[in-house]
Amino acid sequence: MSVSKEPVHMRTSNYLHYKDYIGSIAFSEEDAVFHGKVVGIKSLISFEGDSVSAITEDFHSAVDEYLDFCDQNGKQPEKPFKGSFNVRIGADLHRMAALAASSRGISLNSLVEDAIRQNVAM
Repeated sequence: MSVSKEPVHMRTSNYLHYKDYIGSIAFSEEDAVFHGKVVGIKSLISFEGDSVSAITEDFHSAVDEYLDFCDQNGKQPEKPFKGSFNVRIGADLHRMAALAASSRGISLNSLVEDAIRQNVAM
């Protein structure tokens, strides 16, 4: 298996955006339906439709229903991509990364952020 060194470009045609939420889209040839789920949160919010307009409408409805449910139950809605996540790596790589950051006079977080930025198109 080879890993590309090229930046990853998010194909926006595979995602829907609504009220700060992003939904992934896939197509099931067997069922002849588009389906998706909201990404970046723990709650499962799914949606589907047999056309672009139908899946878009169901996505909007699913997000609105989730927000209404949270409001009615006094629950704080999850916010996707809040800027913090855990990364688990081997101890040797952790040590090498920490030493590389230290030798450059930057934090480990800055080193990781720079590495991600180099591999993701913004």
